[in-house]
Amino acid sequence: MIFKKDIGRNILKKYLYKELMYYFLICFAFLFVVFFANQILLIGEDMLSKRAPFSDVVKIMIYSMPAIIAQSAPFATLVGFLMCLGRMSSDNEILIFRASGFSFRSILVPVLVLGLAISLVSFFVNDYLLPLGTIKFNQLYRKITKSNPTVVLEPNSVKQIGKSTVVIGDVQGQNVSDIIFFNSEKQNEETIIVAGNSILQGAKNEGVLLQLDMENALLTTIKTQNKKNYDVMQSAKTVLNIFDSTITGRYGKNPREMTFIDLRNELKKMIADEDTDEIRLNTWRMEYYKKFAIPFGSIFFAFLAFSIAFLFGKHNGLTMGLFIGIIICVLYWAMQISGQLLVTRVQLDSFLCIWIPNFLLAFVAVILSLRLIRK
Repeated sequence: MIFKKDIGRNILKKYLYKELMYYFLICFAFLFVVFFANQILLIGEDMLSKRAPFSDVVKIMIYSMPAIIAQSAPFATLVGFLMCLGRMSSDNEILIFRASGFSFRSILVPVLVLGLAISLVSFFVNDYLLPLGTIKFNQLYRKITKSNPTVVLEPNSVKQIGKSTVVIGDVQGQNVSDIIFFNSEKQNEETIIVAGNSILQGAKNEGVLLQLDMENALLTTIKTQNKKNYDVMQSAKTVLNIFDSTITGRYGKNPREMTFIDLRNELKKMIADEDTDEIRLNTWRMEYYKKFAIPFGSIFFAFLAFSIAFLFGKHNGLTMGLFIGIIICVLYWAMQISGQLLVTRVQLDSFLCIWIPNFLLAFVAVILSLRLIRK
């Protein structure tokens, strides 16, 4: 009799795992398509309109996939688990589990195990495939830019290139009608370059991304501490080089091109160096914490989905799970973006700014789970 009971419990556990994975994969596929379509609109369409080779655009899309996978997995965990558990609750399948001897705690175990498994896979993608894809993406983007520099400059737009803000006039082929550079890279000094007609060319020297041949350029350098102290230079023809470091950063690799081990070792070197810029150090710490916070958000989402689905999914659990899941995903995404902005612009503690959304999910999940278990 005990043997038959164990078989029945194992069958129900396998069924629960299968349903959770099924709904996760459906939501993951949906979110992947949404994010991938957005990537095509942002990058692919722009490059194709600038006559970049189609094969290179396809490669750019492939190299973007690890980032899309890492972004989709946590949200798919929340929405998928909410829809699955909500449907099972409204269809009285959870009642069958309870009648078979399953407590809410024993149902929670498969939910957390699967959430942890998704987190580990997502962490691998985020820590290994994402840096690899980013390196390949940047290499190919530089290649496309050098062969077709008009990819970088859009007509009648304002663009950030490195630490310079560029106001671009009309662009016809390689000819740019008007262009203005605002640069504040040097401390206590701002540089403004204004030029009329300019010709955009591919790189001619090693380490140069693209070259601008500017006519009648006017360069103004202003001391920020004393606005009345400034220098003005004018030339009939000026050559302005934009270097590869505008993409890779002044220090070579950027954090997105490193695994967490490489990034941790680099942080140790930066901490040991007394001349390290604190703003840069805090930003790199943020990237290190993101390596863990984003992929392991799946297990926090799984825990939250468990508590919400059984408390609010008794009626129309599938629809309710989808609706609540989307709302929470939007709020979580907004908190993540806000946290990153607080780190880069206000210089708040990077650990707290990146991990607070997950801690908040855990806090809410614990409160709701305690209420559920007491019932």
